[in-house]
Amino acid sequence: MENPVNIAVVYYSSTGTIAEVAGELAEAAEKAGAAVRLRKVAELAPQAAIDANPAWAANAAATASIPEATSDDLVWADGVLIGSPTRFGNVAAQLKQFLDTLGPIWQQGLLAGKVYSGFTSAGTGHGGHESTLLALSHTFHHFGGIIVPPGYTDAAKFADGNPYGTSHFDQGGTVPVGDVTRAAARVQAERVVKIARATRAAAERDAA
Repeated sequence: MENPVNIAVVYYSSTGTIAEVAGELAEAAEKAGAAVRLRKVAELAPQAAIDANPAWAANAAATASIPEATSDDLVWADGVLIGSPTRFGNVAAQLKQFLDTLGPIWQQGLLAGKVYSGFTSAGTGHGGHESTLLALSHTFHHFGGIIVPPGYTDAAKFADGNPYGTSHFDQGGTVPVGDVTRAAARVQAERVVKIARATRAAAERDAA
């Protein structure tokens, strides 16, 4: 029996929006036949700051059982979905710190040739959705990755409106992740699984 394609979903989330999107992506990838690792990156904020924000504290408790990401998760993966809330139009410091630890495996070429795709959220409608996803793509270029955006490949993407990746507008934390975002996430996950599977099959043929 053919081994399943390996998909890592790696994210940072403070108050839970990105954690929900990551969970939707992971579930959709599994349904598409992938072996999935759902991983959060390490928190850098002091506990006092987390405790002072009820939503942040609630998310920390709710996701306590999710393992922290390591470089091994990316080495294992054929495809990687990486997510961050937007911070001034860029990725969160916690995710950037994790990416900065990947130098050793990057130098060995272990990040090249994999499929990569990003997801994000923002509190305002034009608060950096696209710029955050494009910032992630800069890293994917340096990895030598195969960047797979969802594009407008499904009607759900016209509803979500973002061809660069899944993004959610939570209006300052007042709008939970709903059907539009979940549908967009499923489209993205299925596309990543499909192309990662084809990419791995081609590499295996070349190596045979």
